Amino acid sequence: MALPADGLLQLTPQGLHCPAAGAWIDPWRPVPRALITHAHADHARPGCGEYWAVGASEAILRQRLGATINLIPVDYGQLHRIGDARVSFHSAGHVLGSAQIRLEAGGESWLVSGDYKRCADPSCTPFEPVRADVFITEATFALPIYRWQSGAAVAAEILRWWRQAPERPSILVAYAFGKAQRLLAELAAIGVGAPGQPGAEGHEILLHGAVEALMPAYREAGVAMPPTLPASAIGKGDSLAGRLVIAPPSAHRSPWMKRFRLPQTAFVSGWMAVRGARRRRGYERGFVMSDHADWPGLIQSVKDSGARQVYVTHGNSDGLARYLREVEGISAEPLEGGFAAERGDEHAPGAALS
Repeated sequence: MALPADGLLQLTPQGLHCPAAGAWIDPWRPVPRALITHAHADHARPGCGEYWAVGASEAILRQRLGATINLIPVDYGQLHRIGDARVSFHSAGHVLGSAQIRLEAGGESWLVSGDYKRCADPSCTPFEPVRADVFITEATFALPIYRWQSGAAVAAEILRWWRQAPERPSILVAYAFGKAQRLLAELAAIGVGAPGQPGAEGHEILLHGAVEALMPAYREAGVAMPPTLPASAIGKGDSLAGRLVIAPPSAHRSPWMKRFRLPQTAFVSGWMAVRGARRRRGYERGFVMSDHADWPGLIQSVKDSGARQVYVTHGNSDGLARYLREVEGISAEPLEGGFAAERGDEHAPGAALS
């Protein structure tokens, strides 16, 4: 379904456009003014005239898009007059600096969720329920089978898995921005890295370069994590037995992996809830942890918005829209356009990264 012609937001070849603000939300192509929900590559693209984003994401946006981009950092909840619209950014709980964007003009309000999750995460600001007349929500994990346990419970599973193989390196594969840092924060929260515990000084958790490059922003934000070292800092002759290593999916089966002798490997992703996903990807173990809302979280967020109209993008948009209409009695439609085609690999079931 297309958006109404007189709506506050319009779907254009560049993406979601707010004419009143003269701005696009997470545009797919370069535009004069971009409002960015977060710094993942499928939401923040290069070439825009100016970028509005939550200040906590500034360092990562500059690293990914260029140090000289025209970036206007904003705070959560701060109201801005942009053109003829009032715009505010509210925490999405997805990754560091992630936001839902609320726009108001002409007597109506719209909320664009970006990517979000409802469960507790020590690495970023918690999700904030926000009310609006119209809600555009993601639907990455919009099936009843997706119901997340706590991050602390998953971290405890990972710790047991790591400890069971002191003679082998243990390699956790996770998306480099957001998931890797959440894993570290969840491990710290259960004591990993404390004096005398696994991951303490002298036995730091080792990081692939792609993960290491994104760590300063989290450290500067005050996120508590165990001591870490770049894996490249370890000498070629040093023993890696018993060390925990965090690497992105691109490292799996790459030449980089050859330095780790007989490692045990695991993938961390919401897609690990699907039977057979771990086996297809070639990992010994899968841990179910996602930075997207699960099925109950999606439904609750729609209800919390109080929206009279809901549009659903990304993932199982048809299924979630149908459920909202038929079971919850909420007017909801899938939003057609370039969303699926523009979506990054980190959101694809085959990639198992989210």
